[in-house]
Amino acid sequence: MNMTYNVEDKPRFGQLIVFALQQLLAIMAATIAVPAIVGNGMSPTAALFGAGVGTLVYLLFTKFKSPVFLGSSFAFLPSMFAAFAGAVSVQAGYAGMVIGALFAALVYVVLSILVKAFGTGWIDKIMPAVVIGPTVAIIGLSLAGNAVGDLFKGNVTHMVEDVAVQNASVYVCVLCGLITLIVTMLCSVYGKKMMKLIPFVLGIVAGYIVAAIFTAIGNAANIEALQIIDFSKFSNMEWIPSFTFLKAAEGLSGITPAYILTIFVAYVPVAFVVFAEHIADHVNLSSIIGRDLLTEPGLHRTLLGDGVGSFAGAIFGGCPNTTYGESIATTAISGNASTVTILCTAILAMVISFFGPFATFLATIPSCVMGGVCFALYGFIAVSGLKMVQKVDLNENHNLFVVSVILIAGVGGMTLNFGAVTLTDVACALILGIITNAILKGNKKEETIEEVIEKK
Repeated sequence: MNMTYNVEDKPRFGQLIVFALQQLLAIMAATIAVPAIVGNGMSPTAALFGAGVGTLVYLLFTKFKSPVFLGSSFAFLPSMFAAFAGAVSVQAGYAGMVIGALFAALVYVVLSILVKAFGTGWIDKIMPAVVIGPTVAIIGLSLAGNAVGDLFKGNVTHMVEDVAVQNASVYVCVLCGLITLIVTMLCSVYGKKMMKLIPFVLGIVAGYIVAAIFTAIGNAANIEALQIIDFSKFSNMEWIPSFTFLKAAEGLSGITPAYILTIFVAYVPVAFVVFAEHIADHVNLSSIIGRDLLTEPGLHRTLLGDGVGSFAGAIFGGCPNTTYGESIATTAISGNASTVTILCTAILAMVISFFGPFATFLATIPSCVMGGVCFALYGFIAVSGLKMVQKVDLNENHNLFVVSVILIAGVGGMTLNFGAVTLTDVACALILGIITNAILKGNKKEETIEEVIEKK
């Protein structure tokens, strides 16, 4: 697709700030959700700071040629739970998370060395377009349930126990979410100039205003069903991020060889799973911006940037990072592939983590409003994968079976657990696709990722 701003372009300063805010809004909810889920005193603002640091490292390793933001990885949630479960103290658990992130980063370093030594030809052999296309689609489709679920939730009403109030609040939440989605779509399709480039910002602002009006009425009339936004969060603001490395330093004395082995088993296998998603993300981004990132800056550089950036982010926020599909989708919808925008987003994330009121304001954006935005974000991820499949001849039974297996495994939510390690639905779908393709392909010439990108 034609980009309004290409990778090397530099938007004007005023536009740049707004573009960065849009990227930040797209990745914000998921980035701060991971530490909230893990608990144990983990700091959402520290995770946000760590995401900014990780993204800066990624940009440096990729020579500012790959426009994507790194945020907290959900794939490592079981690993982080294992770090705390096996620790002798909470502080030791923090130390375990940093050590685990180091192990995961080393996996990426080793894979990067192998890619540099042997090239990327093997990727085209085991993951041609017929495999990688539906896998990218699954990344978006697997998140569909999250978008729909969020659409029915506010930041206050979903915590109310009264079933009648919950049922009434659903309609208010859905209305706020749909207004967000409609404004986003109208701005993207019919907007002029700047409006067309920041549809998410305008959509979220519209949804937030509507939710704020309902909340104000609900507070004034004591109607719980209308109380969508939790403004009480401002009374418990975190002004200074609680960095992971500070707590980890206190727990180093509790680290034992047996615990290190536990951490190794919890983190390393997951790193290989995320590696598969790393390739899918970068192939997807390549197809969007019309440049093969696996060749330039090269898969070895994106792996190093992701791995080292993930470790750097974990030092500050505890959460290993990963490239975000939400960031890629924002690039696709806005037509802005400028890496300067990603750089500005990283800096903005680090700055606002020290500014309690603004970080708290972002945290008060209702789930239903973000759900409305995610309808478009996750949908675009799925569609970009389907566009790759569009170039594949589905009249061939070989291709038809490969795509069918991947879609059913992914949409069906197939996951496998091996102790503390979970193969996600995306990973299972990809592995099954690779096996199916290897069994059926015979001597058939596969269409490579590069050929698909060139057709675009």
